[in-house]
Amino acid sequence: MSARSRPQARSGLGRRLAVLTAAILISLPVAALANDTGAPAPAVTTGAASSATQAPAAPRRGLEIYRQFQQGRADQECSSDVSPRWSKHFAAAPKRLATPSDDTLLLFGYVLDAVRAAHLPSEYALIPFVESGYRPDARSPSGPVGLWQMIERTARNHKVPIRNGYDGRLSPVDSTRAAVRYLKTLHGMFAGDWRLAAMAYNAGEYRILGALKSGGQQARNADPASLAGVPATTQAYVRKLQALSCVLGDAKQQESWIRAMDRPAPRLEAMTVDKQTRRITDWADRHGQDPARVGRLNPVFGEGRIAASGDIPVRLLAPELGIN
Repeated sequence: MSARSRPQARSGLGRRLAVLTAAILISLPVAALANDTGAPAPAVTTGAASSATQAPAAPRRGLEIYRQFQQGRADQECSSDVSPRWSKHFAAAPKRLATPSDDTLLLFGYVLDAVRAAHLPSEYALIPFVESGYRPDARSPSGPVGLWQMIERTARNHKVPIRNGYDGRLSPVDSTRAAVRYLKTLHGMFAGDWRLAAMAYNAGEYRILGALKSGGQQARNADPASLAGVPATTQAYVRKLQALSCVLGDAKQQESWIRAMDRPAPRLEAMTVDKQTRRITDWADRHGQDPARVGRLNPVFGEGRIAASGDIPVRLLAPELGIN
């Protein structure tokens, strides 16, 4: 066979193989096309005919978020030493999650997704409850701002964008990304003990490392409650999270609460906004979203104005698109 004739021969062979492969695939049952994880192969749709037969995607439900939280808790059992004071303080948290007009469930689901994607315990997703009551627009007179109540110096240290007309601490997207990244660092630094990591988030890692050293303890087998030199507010911080975790864990005993949680709760996603869009209402109307809700979820855009900054992409948080 000459060098010139080889491509033609290969082309003919390729066509015959393609026809044979197609015939084999057509004869296989659908289950045989599952991938190696056991999940069905994704459907391929082309043209209007395919989309017409495809059922619209449904949003996840509140109970799915709750089950995800429960499954990811590091401490599944609630002992008798859980603080009655803080249990009472956070007694209304389940009600807020169960209230359809409250954005807390969606925001909690968004943070929980980020926490679990980082392979961290669910308890970390409770921190915004303690810090801000899960309000993205929260402002403290002493300086902390946003869902995670970051001071400006901490925000800048963790690469939260702050520029003229844009304070990323008020963006659940920017602040959550930075907070979860920091918590993952602390989680590894303190041998996977979420209580020590939460204390470090509150008081600073060096203070907790110093307390461990002065107390002759190591992170892998420390007793956080016995650490000397740790501020009382930091010890209380852990007790708050433990109490809140147990309050939510016990909520499943209320049948009415379970029914209220069994409602659509679409995932929140970070959406990149094109440079021509200048107002939240314009973006929301274009994508069939509730402009009031999008505005509440994104207080970083004061009065609903979206300020672009050169080539820096602008992102807002909104329910996933294409979900009924």
